[in-house]
Amino acid sequence: MCGRFVMFRSLDEYVHELDPQRDLFSSADTTPVERYNIAPSTDVPIIHAEPDGPQISPVHWGWKREVSWPKPKVVQPINARIETIAKGRFYKDLFPDHRALVMADGWYEWVKEPGDEKKQPFFIRLKTRKPMFFAGLAQVEPGPSPDEPPGFLIITADAAGGMVDVHDRRPVVLSPELAREWLSPDLTKDRAKEIARDLGEPAEDFEWYPVSKDVGNVKNKGAYLIKSIT
Repeated sequence: MCGRFVMFRSLDEYVHELDPQRDLFSSADTTPVERYNIAPSTDVPIIHAEPDGPQISPVHWGWKREVSWPKPKVVQPINARIETIAKGRFYKDLFPDHRALVMADGWYEWVKEPGDEKKQPFFIRLKTRKPMFFAGLAQVEPGPSPDEPPGFLIITADAAGGMVDVHDRRPVVLSPELAREWLSPDLTKDRAKEIARDLGEPAEDFEWYPVSKDVGNVKNKGAYLIKSIT
C-alpha cells in the first residue's frame, strides 16, 4: 500500500468532515473531484500544515530526492513507513514539520488468487462510507536542487497482521479529531509519532470487496471502478 486511491467528493465535503465548525477553512471548492483511479506521479489536492494555518494545494504524489548512500542515486518513494520516518535520515527534512493530510474515499489493494494470472484488486473504504484522511508528509516548495521538486508521501503502518488478507501495509487513516491535531503547529515530534504509529483507525472500521481489474490501467476512469463485482 498504497499505490492507487479514490477521491470523488468535493473539497468542501472533506473540509466539512474535518472542520464542521469552519475554524480552519471558511470555504472550499464545491465541485466534485471525481477521481476514481489516482496514481503516483500525478498532482493531488492535499491539506498541509503551515505556521499561519492549514492550506489546500495540488502537490505531486511522490517525493523525489538525491541520496549519496550507499552510492549516489535519485529515489522517489510514494509512501513512507512510520517505523522509519522518525529515525531515518532520509525523512529528516519532512518529519515532523511538514505534515499533511491526503483526502480520500478509499484505496485499492491487489491480491494473488489461486489459478489467476492477474492479481485481483479490492476496494477498501470506511464502513461508515465517510471521507477519510491519510496521514502524510509534504513539501510544497521546491527543494535546493532541480531534482527535488515539491511532493508528498502517504504514511503507512502494519496492517494488523494482514488487514483484509490483502496486504501487510495500509495507510494510516486518522479520525477527523486526530486529523485536526495532525495539522496543529504546536504538535510535538513525539505526539506526531504516537498518532501515526498507534492511533490510526482500526482494521475493524473498514470494509472491502473485489472490483474490476480495469483499475490496473491508469487510463481507466469512472465510478464503475469502485463497484463490487460480486
